[in-house]
Amino acid sequence: MRDVLPELTSVWRTGGIAGVATVVRTLGSSPRPAGAAMMVAPDGTVAGSVSGGCVEAAVYELATAVARAGRPELQRYGISADDPFAVGLTCGGEIDIFAEPISRHTFPQLQMVADRIATHRPTAVATVIAHPDPGRLGGRMVITADAVDGSLGSARTDAAVADDARGMLVAGRTGVLTYGPDGERQDVGMEVFVASHAPPPRMLIFGAIDFAAALARQGAFLGYRVTVCDARPVFATRARFPTADDVIVGWPDRYLRAQAAKGGIDARTVICVLTHDPKFDVPLLEVALRLPVVGYVGAMGSRRTHDDRLERLRAAGLTEAELGRLASPIGLDLGARTPEETAVSIAAEVIARCWGGGGRPLTEVDGRIHHDVEP
Repeated sequence: MRDVLPELTSVWRTGGIAGVATVVRTLGSSPRPAGAAMMVAPDGTVAGSVSGGCVEAAVYELATAVARAGRPELQRYGISADDPFAVGLTCGGEIDIFAEPISRHTFPQLQMVADRIATHRPTAVATVIAHPDPGRLGGRMVITADAVDGSLGSARTDAAVADDARGMLVAGRTGVLTYGPDGERQDVGMEVFVASHAPPPRMLIFGAIDFAAALARQGAFLGYRVTVCDARPVFATRARFPTADDVIVGWPDRYLRAQAAKGGIDARTVICVLTHDPKFDVPLLEVALRLPVVGYVGAMGSRRTHDDRLERLRAAGLTEAELGRLASPIGLDLGARTPEETAVSIAAEVIARCWGGGGRPLTEVDGRIHHDVEP
């Protein structure tokens, strides 16, 4: 829903009814992940995508139909062995699409959800997508760390889903939960789709250089909340880093330590050290490589700089296991030369580590294109 939220809230505010189709489950290879959505406005305009093109026309018709009928519907799309000309995914996978009418009546909390997402406050939206009682379909509940708004039909169901959804929200996971018809655990009968809207992952760039400006643009493009930090106020300016969310003037290791102390670092956080100056990067990497959780730590520099840096870090007491977490020299071997090309090589390595990719050309790799590793 996040990818169609501006268009959806616009329809919602005017009192209109939009048809929204959401990918709730993927089986095998699929172009878009769970949570991807398409919205059809009352005037027929469309926003978002659920398949990158394979089944867009069919889903458009489905979303239009449910908006007119006022009843949600769960539909599966995939290649049919019985009917090879049926609408399906060319990649051979399957997706479950839940289409529903969304308006002020069916989703009164939408503006609150939009406001929370805009201000980076964790929010989960739980929706009943399958139930023996058709009247329970589309039931919705908004869950935060300390509150619940709405109901899925019974106190027992609400309590079970709220508990599970908060766990998914902490992990940043989106997916389907299965219960008995009244929220019983270890049973079947009801399916609830939980969309976790966690704050965007962070990319911390240390060193206010031209490579940092290019990487900040790349990080913003990939959906990271980007921070550039440097101890030199003449270089760390908003004018030099307009695409960064935050530009911090401060000693890098002190800033990182303070962020970790207040819970600002998690398993999705990307740390890129571009200073290649021992007085900055060694104390910073001492902190970064000892963090209990972090998604990626990379450092820029030549091979000679890398070897010198490792010796300094060993002298500071870091273990070989801690040093093994460091990506240095930073980036994949793309032959990059310019700051922009280097930023792409760094982003490529971050993506590869995030999803378990090997960084090789797909023409040289057999098997599935999409990896199943959790980010």
